Amino acid sequence: MLTKRIIACLDVRAGKLAKSVKFVDTKDIGDPIKAAREYYEDGLDELVFYDITASSDERGIMLNVVEKVAAQIYIPFSVGGGIRNVEDANKLLGAGAEKINVNSAAVQRPELISECALAIGSQNTVLSMDILKLKESREFPSGYEIVIDGGRKRTSIDALEWALRGEELGAGELVINSIDADGTRNGYEIALTRMIAEAVSIPVIASGGAGKPEHIFEVLTAGKADAALVASMVHYGDYSVRELKEWLQSRGINVRLRY
Repeated sequence: MLTKRIIACLDVRAGKLAKSVKFVDTKDIGDPIKAAREYYEDGLDELVFYDITASSDERGIMLNVVEKVAAQIYIPFSVGGGIRNVEDANKLLGAGAEKINVNSAAVQRPELISECALAIGSQNTVLSMDILKLKESREFPSGYEIVIDGGRKRTSIDALEWALRGEELGAGELVINSIDADGTRNGYEIALTRMIAEAVSIPVIASGGAGKPEHIFEVLTAGKADAALVASMVHYGDYSVRELKEWLQSRGINVRLRY
């Protein structure tokens, strides 16, 4: 059985750890570098950092945060927000990141995915997708739409079509982030995650909605995700990473535990 990964998502705004609900009502809740160190020491598999206003503010990448994090932790971490070209991607890898996440810029210029995959490898190129639930229609046969700029702008792109296109262009992983579930702690968008996981052959990371261990179990089994992103449940101290992993292991999920 393949090992399932637990990945902590750290949203960064103006250098501070931030958290929102459904991409609005964003609050600063701490120091991202301190949180990264704590989660690493607690046995986390990976980290992902998102500069959540880089695209909407038309800012560049947060190299200073990446360099500080790389000096503190020894697990893979990826960075998203403000990546517009291969030069940005190379700067992030040079600063210590292992992977880059492209989102809004890739929607606006899809060849960015293939350019990054060619330059730094598909395994280091992650397509992150912010997704809004709609009614199924001719325009949106999957019932889900891609949104960009931190959820501020709709695109008229069907989510399943974009996932398949991203894989075709060379993305090595997909992050499926449900805006409707984001920050609610009511569970992941299982139908969305499963639909995309069954359609692609690359790893799918579920994001948005984790509130208790049962939610992670559900998305890794019924949702067919390869990894689960967690945020609020660890940021606010409801659970430690180790507690989550031990609970999952006791239910038959193959996770990596460090002793």
